Amino acid sequence: MSTARGEFSSRFGFLMAATGSAVGLGNIWGFPTNAASNGGGAFLFTYLILAFLLAYPALMAELIIGRHAQANAVNALRGLSDNKVTARVGAGVGFAGMITVTLILSFYAIVSGWMLSFMFAAVADIARLDSLSDWLIQSGTARDLIFTLMFYLLTIYVVVAGVRNGIEKWASRLMPSLYFILLALIIYVMTLDGAMEGLRMYLVPDFSRVADPELILGAMGQAFFSLSLGVGTMLIYGSYVSKKENLPMIGGMVTLMDISVAVLAGLLILPAMTVAALNGIEIYDAEGGLIAGPALIISVLPALFDRMGDAGLIVGLAFFMLMSIASLTSSISMLEVPVSYIVEEHKVSRRKAGLVLGLVTAVISVIIVLNFGLLFDWVVRLTTEFSQPLLGFFFAIFAGWIWNRNSLLAEIRQGNPEAQSGLFWRIWPWYIKFVCPVIILAVYVQMIF
Repeated sequence: MSTARGEFSSRFGFLMAATGSAVGLGNIWGFPTNAASNGGGAFLFTYLILAFLLAYPALMAELIIGRHAQANAVNALRGLSDNKVTARVGAGVGFAGMITVTLILSFYAIVSGWMLSFMFAAVADIARLDSLSDWLIQSGTARDLIFTLMFYLLTIYVVVAGVRNGIEKWASRLMPSLYFILLALIIYVMTLDGAMEGLRMYLVPDFSRVADPELILGAMGQAFFSLSLGVGTMLIYGSYVSKKENLPMIGGMVTLMDISVAVLAGLLILPAMTVAALNGIEIYDAEGGLIAGPALIISVLPALFDRMGDAGLIVGLAFFMLMSIASLTSSISMLEVPVSYIVEEHKVSRRKAGLVLGLVTAVISVIIVLNFGLLFDWVVRLTTEFSQPLLGFFFAIFAGWIWNRNSLLAEIRQGNPEAQSGLFWRIWPWYIKFVCPVIILAVYVQMIF
């Protein structure tokens, strides 16, 4: 059976797919809620620094390794090694990435199911189907299972269609829509009373909090999670990039687009929170901190939309449509990681691999739903704050220490013949070799002690 690899048909297609992978709930939900609970401007300041100092170099490591290997994460890392020991470590890192991304998708699909449920609830409100809307917004096991599985069906549908006809096609449609809806919502929220207070909270940092270990760890985890790093998604997408493309340039574009969506999401969410407070909606938890996490998206903001009257119906529909689009563009890249391995390594058809792996991950999601209080937060923290940065450390080690320097340069020069004399080549190799691993380990040591 043929297992010919796909390839993105254009730079725009790759940018939309890669940015779609990076831009998800990690940007539109995770980043603003992290900012809200970690000092607003202080978190934004720290995140921007770590995004450029750590996330961009790590992103380039994955893209370059992926395009060089033209293979899945396991074979790509294994192929960089010149001895059995490092080859086995590389394969282990690839497998660990697949396990991590599968666990991420398992909780991500649950939250994405909530977004679909609230989007349909907004439609029901517009149609004046109050009883249906009430059921859709009420937390419950049946509702969560139905919409989690519905989200998996959408994800599987796109992935089994292939690189060009599935991932690229839908990302090229969904990402422009995401930007349009996000900008429209920001403009609207900024016209409301109370928005400026949230804007100040978001943009004016309290520098006394910047050295907080929890804030630094959260910002690093956010940077890695929002750029889909450490689990092989960008490596896989890099393997579908044409050899004619200038990787440092398009990697920089993906990073900037991802960061821009995170920053824009903060411009929407934090002002919306202070608008909600002005409208008598509780935005502080029992400990006195700003409400963050799922409660912000499924409690505070819907309550705000309700206070807006008829305009709130349209705003609510647009917001949850935005969240659903962001969810889908990320989930397809997550499922693509294990699918690409099964297709290439075991010569299974893409359709069969997508269906089987989607079903397996859905079963994990069902287990989490049925044991939500015990498993959900634990899986989120394990994968995004611990596993992803640690896997990013190993990707840096392979790119900086294991991979032959001449072979690395040869790969970068494809699509950029003058790379050797450029600023990227003068800085990135030693930076990914020394600086990135040290910073990641330093943050871990600080977290432990």
